Amino acid sequence: MGEGRLYGVGLGPGDPELVTVKAARLIGEADVVAYHAARHGRSIARSIAAPYLREGQTEELLLYPVTTETTDHPGGYQGALDDFYADCAARLAAHLDAGRTVVVLAEGDPLFYGSYMHMHKRLAHRYPTEVVPGVTSVSAASAVLGRPLVERDEVLTVLPGTLPAGALAERLRATDSAAVLKLGRTFGKVRDALADAGRLDDAWYVERATMGGERVAPLKDVDPEGVPYFSLALLPSPAERTFTPPPPVVAASGEVTVVGLGPAGRPWLTPEAQEALAAATDLVGYGPYVDRVPPNPRQTRHRTDNRVEAERARHALELARGGARVAVVSSGDPGVFAMASAVLEAAENFPDVPVRVVPGLTAAQAVASRAGAPLGHDYCVLSLSDLLKPWDVVAARLTAAARADLVLAIYNPASRSRTWQMAAARDLLLEHRDPATPVVIGRDVGGSGESLTVTTLGELDPALVDMRCLLIIGSSTTRVGPHGLVYTPRRYP
Repeated sequence: MGEGRLYGVGLGPGDPELVTVKAARLIGEADVVAYHAARHGRSIARSIAAPYLREGQTEELLLYPVTTETTDHPGGYQGALDDFYADCAARLAAHLDAGRTVVVLAEGDPLFYGSYMHMHKRLAHRYPTEVVPGVTSVSAASAVLGRPLVERDEVLTVLPGTLPAGALAERLRATDSAAVLKLGRTFGKVRDALADAGRLDDAWYVERATMGGERVAPLKDVDPEGVPYFSLALLPSPAERTFTPPPPVVAASGEVTVVGLGPAGRPWLTPEAQEALAAATDLVGYGPYVDRVPPNPRQTRHRTDNRVEAERARHALELARGGARVAVVSSGDPGVFAMASAVLEAAENFPDVPVRVVPGLTAAQAVASRAGAPLGHDYCVLSLSDLLKPWDVVAARLTAAARADLVLAIYNPASRSRTWQMAAARDLLLEHRDPATPVVIGRDVGGSGESLTVTTLGELDPALVDMRCLLIIGSSTTRVGPHGLVYTPRRYP
């Protein structure tokens, strides 16, 4: 039979919802669940873990033989405990030797004033062992109190209330913040030590933090009678006493940031673009591009048609003039056939509104990366759209680029209403390019409908090209390698 495994599992301060995911899983998977209890037999640890226990598990109750230092054991109080821990370790070792998984429950953190550590010292060197940390009572007390423990270079001191009064007072005088545990019968002594150290007015009392019956009060107002063991004294950060709320936040002056979203999806979005989107109060852009930004109820979204660039730019600037932090979104890079130039042109009439541009990965770069390295040498970027410039200008530039033997990255090659330009552009290029020139057609690169076609200029079928495509047309040196990857050498003959 295989060797068992021992887990010391921290349960946190009492609220079962503060049990970690890992602790809950291990409790449910364990063959044996062990827990300590006082003579009354009620285990707080078991009550915290109860939601995660399952039927059929073996439970080992480790019942303390003494609860005070009064005992007739020949070795005294410590001797009684040593025998108890040795007996507990032997009981757990029997399970471990039989190959069972044993979880020892511990309130708070197993190695922070916990009973588990006595099992750990006796068993961890003999069996595979893992300790699962838990939220401590100190952290819980600070949280329910709503005051920071320490800031910056301050020092936190954790003290057991069982220390002599003089030692407590000395340490309390010397520290910035403190937590004093194990109150119960030591409460009066701890209160006196706080007064001796001049810290009583700053001290708080927290009882059963995160449990039912939770109680918080200034320590000086607490009646010593009935203070339970599960309580502590807390001296929060001294900085908390001098904290004054900052003045109300004044809304920052408005600005427009033109943000490139890349070709598609979060992996293509730069950290700078993510930061600009997160800081925005308003998003402005063509509807499908705005939709690519995850919704945030704090932000207002202004979706527009794709044909109103000038109006969109003016709207963004007007919002910013009113104090909004506006992100104008573009696919790809906003400076490449996109919103940056439209915003900057409109901004000439808004000299009081700051404008900045955040770059994005371009569609040409995305398609090129999928194909290989077709843009490895000199290239130019052209749009076939004749909506904003006449076709004779487009034709002249295509001819000039072809004569110069530049690789071409062609944007906007077609649309629903504009279908003839692609065939016309191919015919113009064939006047100066070999029909065997490699051509890459990238469609929806980075998106769910991504496709990549490698063909030649002579065999280019305009029917394969739509508004979601980008074309890369090679130069005289562009070639297709043995693995089908397209590249343009950096050396020119």
